[in-house]
Amino acid sequence: MLPGVTTLSESLIRVLGPKTGKPLEAIFGLRTVGELLRHYPRRYYTRGELTDLSSLREGDHVTVLARVVTVAEIPLPPVPGKGRRSRLEVIVTDDRAKLVLTFFSGVGLYRRVLRPDVVGMFAGTVSSFRGRRQLVHPECEMLPGAPPNADLTPELAAEFAAEILPVYPASAKFSSWAIAKSVRTVLDTLDAGEDPLPADVRQRYELADRAVAIRAIHRPLDQADLARARDRLKWDEAFTLQAALAQRRLAAAAMPAMPRPHAVGGMADEFDTRLPFTLTAGQVAVGETIAHELSCAYPMHRLLQGEVGSGKTVIAIRAMLQVVDAGGQAALLAPTEVLAQQHYRSITDMLGPLAQGGQLGAAEHATGVALLTGSVGAAARRAALADVFTGDAGIVIGTHALLEEQVQFADLGLVVIDEQHRFGVEQRDALRAKAADNRPHVLVMTATPIPRTVAMTVYGDLETSTLTELPAGRSAIATHVVPAADKPRYLERAWERVREEVGRGQQAYVVCPRIGDVPGGPDSDEAEYPDEDDFGDVDMEGAIPRGVAPGGRRQPLAVLDVAATLDAGQLAGLRLGILHGRLHPEEKDRVMREFSAGQIDVLVATTVIEVGVDVPNATVMVIMDAERFGVSQLHQLRGRVGRGTVAGLCLLVSEAPPASPARERLDAVAATLDGFKLSRLDLEQRREGDVLGAAQAGRQSSLKLLRLLKDENLIGLARQEASAVVSADPQLTAHPALRAAIDELFGVQAEYLDKT
Repeated sequence: MLPGVTTLSESLIRVLGPKTGKPLEAIFGLRTVGELLRHYPRRYYTRGELTDLSSLREGDHVTVLARVVTVAEIPLPPVPGKGRRSRLEVIVTDDRAKLVLTFFSGVGLYRRVLRPDVVGMFAGTVSSFRGRRQLVHPECEMLPGAPPNADLTPELAAEFAAEILPVYPASAKFSSWAIAKSVRTVLDTLDAGEDPLPADVRQRYELADRAVAIRAIHRPLDQADLARARDRLKWDEAFTLQAALAQRRLAAAAMPAMPRPHAVGGMADEFDTRLPFTLTAGQVAVGETIAHELSCAYPMHRLLQGEVGSGKTVIAIRAMLQVVDAGGQAALLAPTEVLAQQHYRSITDMLGPLAQGGQLGAAEHATGVALLTGSVGAAARRAALADVFTGDAGIVIGTHALLEEQVQFADLGLVVIDEQHRFGVEQRDALRAKAADNRPHVLVMTATPIPRTVAMTVYGDLETSTLTELPAGRSAIATHVVPAADKPRYLERAWERVREEVGRGQQAYVVCPRIGDVPGGPDSDEAEYPDEDDFGDVDMEGAIPRGVAPGGRRQPLAVLDVAATLDAGQLAGLRLGILHGRLHPEEKDRVMREFSAGQIDVLVATTVIEVGVDVPNATVMVIMDAERFGVSQLHQLRGRVGRGTVAGLCLLVSEAPPASPARERLDAVAATLDGFKLSRLDLEQRREGDVLGAAQAGRQSSLKLLRLLKDENLIGLARQEASAVVSADPQLTAHPALRAAIDELFGVQAEYLDKT
């Protein structure tokens, strides 16, 4: 390295000094020059374009560009021994709205700097005082003045006004312009090194060199320059990730695994003959693909996704039976006890005599099915552990309890993971490690459809199978929004509708975001509360108890409160049951068994019923405070009804005002049953880091510019190009810069992918 040259891997503390480098690490997690330069501006101001001050929200930390209108020094009441005191009140504007800047100290200094008509950048937290928005003691950065008037030709004036100013994600302790100054310092001496993107790819897609793009995204000459830089750096993110995933796919294919071929006349064949329905064409095709991969001498890594109720569980059972027929064992890992118990009941019911290995009345070809959860009693647990150890239990279903050290398999050949995103890296790795060769076949199931770009990123190391058809006999589900605040009669009609369904011998769910006041634990079961407060504080007279959260906004409705109110009022005389995550496991199991047996008319529950609960007689669902749930979560919840021959009905009760973002989400869910369309809407409303959280294994998202929906075509092209490069050079021997980029950007993710 040449003296005075800065590289991307160098420490910020060494380059910028500890006074700047340490805060950058402590506040933003930025340790190297490369990480600082990937801390991209979140917006850009043009010098001649002022900030829309009317868009500011109280509590936001903002950086605004505005012009000073007036400066006034206002005396403060005297305090004994303090002398004369005053505060400085500065009014700034964007020519449409005004903002107050208030200073209680340094009044003389700020009065000299902040003069009428000067333009500056001001950073602080928005608050209100006497009905006016203000920033108290904001940080200030005055923009350099224009060139002297004598030299200011129309062309120079236009160029000066068009200068682009970057605004960085900042904090109260480290301003945007302090970050900009640090960026300028490292850019002045930067050697970006060898370009990780192959030259032929850059040429084919007319992409800028990396060094040029890095400078342009921080110091763009104009909007076209900025667009070229963003396009190139998006390619860096997409290509590097897809190259890492391609390496993992190749490495997985090269690993040995025990083949588990289909056994003619075995349990899998007998199971097919016992099915009371005909498999869809999609189920047959996906089943054939999985059967072939299980028979190979390398581990299967497949993602099975599909519409709610599309029959993914049947596919998983057939795969597990094929492995058991071949002498191995299969483990199904579920995220909750309710779901594990539901899987156990439904799988043993569907298998019938095939699940009674070692018992009287068992089929000629039969195996044992064991359940291992935290609530299983000591005697049953010892028996299950013994059956797992000896191999008498060919199918093992459980929660995190399967990961415990004392759970030892005779020959684990297949791991089925339901809702992979709910499990951490270490948990998934712990289950796979229970296989003798550490390379069992892996089948991952998602609860709802996912967009193609998510499959190519979050699950990019897995081959994907998709089920789009619903099994024959499934009924349609009608969904309606119930605007409880402005049309309370609609809510009354909803409860009447529930009574009508129960009167016809059907059953119903009522879903709430919270549990209520349960001693000793949290009162939610993972409802996805949207971040924005966009549905107001509208109250609905009478119907349901309304707790008030700190700050004045009411709390989400709770199972315990709603159940008590309904039992005494709108649904009096019906048999109500309660289900939530804080119940004792035995109580949860009892409630679900009674509901499945038709002994409960209406089940008031949290989202514990979101996945896997299958009660064909349940035909109506009322979701309270529906705006508190995510789009995919609502779609998954309503998939619990309409599972029999009677049409389903889902009622989304909400106080969200018409035309609010929350109401628009609900209207979108009501308008379609297409889970793939809704999954795209869901992704649009999530931060990229949230979507990629599982793949990032807890690390800050490495995708800074790439947007999984907006850049769908780019991601597809990057996957194609990266796969070709890795296929020709698996170790990237001829591409050291790309290999280094993978190590730098995705080191933690690469560990995750090795364990997937």
